[in-house]
Amino acid sequence: MTGYQSASLYKRHTPPAERVTALLSQMTLAEKIGQMTQVEKNSITPEAVAAYGIGSVLSGGGGNPTPNTPETWARMTRRYQEAALRSRLGIPLLYGTDAVHGHNNVVGATIFPHNAGLGATRDPELVERIGRITAVELLATHVHWNFAPCVAVPQDIRWGRAYEGFGEQTGLVAQMGAAAIRGLQEAGNGRRQAVLACAKHYVGDGGTVWGSAGQYEWIQDNWQRAGSQYQIDQGEMTGDETMLRAIHLPPYRAAIEAGVRSIMVSFSSWGGLKLHAHKYLLTDVLKGEMGFTGFLISDWMAIDQLDPDFYTCVVTAVNAGLDMIMVPFDYRRFISTLTQAVEKGDVSPTRIEDAARRILTVKQEMGLFEHPFGDESLLPQVGSQAHRQAAREAVRRSLVLLKNEGALPLSRQTPRLLVSGAAADDVGLQCGGWTIEWQGQSGPVTPGTTFLAGVRDMVAAETAVYYQPDGRFPAHLTADAGIVVLSEPPYAEGAGDRADLTLPASDIALIERVRSHCQQLIVILYSGRPLIITDCLPHCDAFIAAWLPGSEGQGISDVLFGDYPFSGKLPFTWPRSMNQIPACPPEDSPLFPYGYGLTTNEGGEAI
Repeated sequence: MTGYQSASLYKRHTPPAERVTALLSQMTLAEKIGQMTQVEKNSITPEAVAAYGIGSVLSGGGGNPTPNTPETWARMTRRYQEAALRSRLGIPLLYGTDAVHGHNNVVGATIFPHNAGLGATRDPELVERIGRITAVELLATHVHWNFAPCVAVPQDIRWGRAYEGFGEQTGLVAQMGAAAIRGLQEAGNGRRQAVLACAKHYVGDGGTVWGSAGQYEWIQDNWQRAGSQYQIDQGEMTGDETMLRAIHLPPYRAAIEAGVRSIMVSFSSWGGLKLHAHKYLLTDVLKGEMGFTGFLISDWMAIDQLDPDFYTCVVTAVNAGLDMIMVPFDYRRFISTLTQAVEKGDVSPTRIEDAARRILTVKQEMGLFEHPFGDESLLPQVGSQAHRQAAREAVRRSLVLLKNEGALPLSRQTPRLLVSGAAADDVGLQCGGWTIEWQGQSGPVTPGTTFLAGVRDMVAAETAVYYQPDGRFPAHLTADAGIVVLSEPPYAEGAGDRADLTLPASDIALIERVRSHCQQLIVILYSGRPLIITDCLPHCDAFIAAWLPGSEGQGISDVLFGDYPFSGKLPFTWPRSMNQIPACPPEDSPLFPYGYGLTTNEGGEAI
């Protein structure tokens, strides 16, 4: 044992508050500020973690070791934790990552449906179970902090993060978000909290207005400047405080009641003020009125957007109530700037003490001082068959049947089956963004089962399955049934902000080509949100919204062939046209209302 762990003031059976007070009494200003600092793993060495007493290291989307395996992840994170324990006081590190639909940065991990699909299940018990499984796979790689769940309430499906929300209605989001938090934080292994959950993004990120995203020319490496696609992500939320409290705040009340101990602040603005500068909402409302005693973490480089002057950014954010700053790169600049701010009296020592106390209290509650590492004996469970079966179940439960005119269920004994669409045989398109890489990508990005593989495994031996990605089958080839699988390209955050959600003409042409070869046509759509499908519906006999199902595509074929019923319900209103986005006019009717979904029995028959 080293540092604080061996100090006389450290008593295992002392209440956490007393332990933290004793520890703070030994800490220098530099060590307290070190705890408030979070650094991206490629920007800091383990030796620097020890030297600066850094509180947290993260892997952002795509922040993976080489080779990317569970075992190399475990070795990487262990090195950082070992370094933290070599610091003067031996304060353990919180290693964080965005495991937003499973441990999704790790090749071979179980990839669950994104939250939009989980919202369609209407099953908080399932979501809680997914949280527990995700926690196990995180702990196997020594990751104790998950930047999830997102408890945004998306009001405009053009937003590139809409699929990170469980749905458009506050009650559903609050219920599912609380379940995810319970699953992550109560996953056992003798710890009071297995993995620290992080509700995000406080508050109102789902209510921003199209065209309100800002540009910050003083940020030299701002990812937004790679393109102008950011239109609504990180934008301005309109509406008064009554609306804010009615729609966007309740999921955070539910999260606090479920025991969440960290909350990430939103890039977005309200009332012309960035949330990272919003003392009223961060300190007065969240910490004061709502009684949140955990700590607040900034989003990636978000404080830099507050002002061209970095000193002003740091002072403003910390005084507003931020406790830990996701720097994420130049941690030396952040530490020296905050130190200077304290020395000049622009940030009080009391505010620094409060931030450090909150962080250390959560680490104590988690048992990190006694158990700073995860559990490598769990590595065989990463991507295990049992976990994949749970993901397959989640896929089945998430599917929403929008149309069925006698086409489903399919018979295993169908003599001939035509399958088309590149997405039918592509794990990357099934998973979407936040999968191995930040933006995701097509192709065999991680082990999994494609929809096509699931179909081939399901049908009778004598059934001939013909697959043609572009639907250009020989003129003479016909079948009783054809399946077209369509997909949005993978995207994440503002890169997915999309002004027009209409299906591309190439998708309509694909449907029409396959329609000419089959008696009945089934269309399956992988998407992070409803798309405008009005023109294609007349060409198909069945239509399935499959959302972004993740690595276990055979869950779709389970339901397609009637082994399990369709039971999913729309988490978003499905618009008839772009004129109904962001909201359907009262005098109009959507293509399908919120909560719609055809139901079938165990044999797949409509009921």
